[in-house]
Amino acid sequence: MNSLPTLDWQKGGGLLPAIVQDADTQQVLMLGYMNAAALEQTLATKRVTFFSRAKSRPWVKGETSGHYLDLVNVEADCDADALLVRARPNGPTCHRGTCSCFGEGGASGVGFLAELERLVTQRIASGDEKSYTAKLVREGVRRVAQKVGEEGVETALAATAGDHAELAGEAADLLYHLIVLLRAKGLTLGDALAVLEKRHAAKK
Repeated sequence: MNSLPTLDWQKGGGLLPAIVQDADTQQVLMLGYMNAAALEQTLATKRVTFFSRAKSRPWVKGETSGHYLDLVNVEADCDADALLVRARPNGPTCHRGTCSCFGEGGASGVGFLAELERLVTQRIASGDEKSYTAKLVREGVRRVAQKVGEEGVETALAATAGDHAELAGEAADLLYHLIVLLRAKGLTLGDALAVLEKRHAAKK
């Protein structure tokens, strides 16, 4: 948990806006408000808690629906009068049933990879016989690794052939199977990204 500076509670009458971001997909999930007690409770329980302006009391997100926000970290902005809360959601964040209060779609761009990883994890855990993902993992790590190798070769061949659409398609297959392999071995994309970040920092 990052160390927070002295926060400017007076500017907002004792409340600070708190932007909640999915810690994995980076998608903005919602905006709420925290007073000092709500922030303290959030840090203590590791479940995001707001101050409800309508009910004038602390409000644990998900206390009714069960769709809690599990805290990862909190950071203040440069003026110490707004908070960025990174969390992992347990179900839809919005009362409308969508993952975000901003728009109806899920994460896009590179953030979709984290969303796909969550889906892969769920499919593996389900053991659904109709699921290609679950079936592939049941066949063993060696089989999953073989698929990664096959898709890697097909991606390279598509690149040399010069067909952009085919290359994009093969690259998508490679990314998917790589995610499955990582999860089958108990690793995540985050583990691979951490290595890249460490290498990048070492070169600065």
